[in-house]
Amino acid sequence: MNILLLGEYSNVHSTLARGLRDLGHKVTVISDGDGWKNYPRDINLQRHSLSKSDTLAYYASAWKTILTCKGYDVVQIINPMFLELRAHNIQPFYKYLRRHNRLMMMCAFGMDHYWVKTCLDCTTFRYSDFNIGPHQRTDEPFNQEYINDWLQGEKQQLNTYIAHDCDHIITGLYEYDACYRPLFPAKTTFIPFPIVPTATTDSAPAPTTSTIPIRFFIGIQTTRSAYKGTDIMLRALQRVKARYPDKMEIVKVESVPFDEYQRLMHTSHVIIDQLYSYTPAMNALQAMSQGLVVVGGGEPENYDILGETELRPIVNVLPDEDDCYRKIEDLVLHPQQLPRLRHDSIQYIHRHHDYIKVARRYEETYLSTLNSLTQIGH
Repeated sequence: MNILLLGEYSNVHSTLARGLRDLGHKVTVISDGDGWKNYPRDINLQRHSLSKSDTLAYYASAWKTILTCKGYDVVQIINPMFLELRAHNIQPFYKYLRRHNRLMMMCAFGMDHYWVKTCLDCTTFRYSDFNIGPHQRTDEPFNQEYINDWLQGEKQQLNTYIAHDCDHIITGLYEYDACYRPLFPAKTTFIPFPIVPTATTDSAPAPTTSTIPIRFFIGIQTTRSAYKGTDIMLRALQRVKARYPDKMEIVKVESVPFDEYQRLMHTSHVIIDQLYSYTPAMNALQAMSQGLVVVGGGEPENYDILGETELRPIVNVLPDEDDCYRKIEDLVLHPQQLPRLRHDSIQYIHRHHDYIKVARRYEETYLSTLNSLTQIGH
């Protein structure tokens, strides 16, 4: 098949392209590299600033690029906002792609209208970026900004239009599947995120005193710390550090280049991930593939949607500082757990997220969708 992957989110499309190419497909990735992360792509479509001149230059470049995107068997967009433009300006690009290609796929991998709306119902999820039980989390600036952006208006209209019009929707995490499947059951498929494994299941070291002190890695995005819960997790880490200063180290990374971020993460034993998530996303999955232990989202729903009945490598935490403290303290006091958790983390990635296995799932979904469209004469 001839496949176009449009847009990028945390290396999903770049990694998927690698898997699909290994299976023999022709794949083109067009993206901005996910901004400062600068992930690989075949065609660079990057907006340099919000200035009027750069906006006009980007708009012209986008049209020049998209006008060449004809005759693909599959066009897959990373999000309804797959270009760095206002939502109402993106719709003509989508319609052009729709007219000139066979299959249109929309990914549900992150922030969008259905995610915000579902979280705000305060019943689908016990907790999320936008609710804790029956209470909405609307007091943080980022929460309210996303609500204003996505609940109504241009982005909501674009998202709704594409969701109804596209041929299929791919969800990448349990949470996003729970948003889309009730509304679009016939055309929603869950496929885990692709990861290129970097360690084998025998890579985790045997228990030794070398795991003390345990190095805990936490990445801080200053403007989104409260939104993602890293403020709470950092406080819990600091409380444990104050009580057991010789047993642990905190590697706190904030506003460093991506290569440095990766280097510091790789020298750690444990990564502290998103507090309000049920599931590990790309950053945590990449860390797990390298044998790091994740403290973050590992709710039963995450394992259920994968069909995983044995492995439980993620140290699941509730959105509560005391719960985070207890889980981190338990690792510090019982470092002999780490080799098993590290081994299970690597095995978990090989079992569910190996990029070739994931690419085959995409291949099957593309082919079955194309076949169904052929049968109905689309």
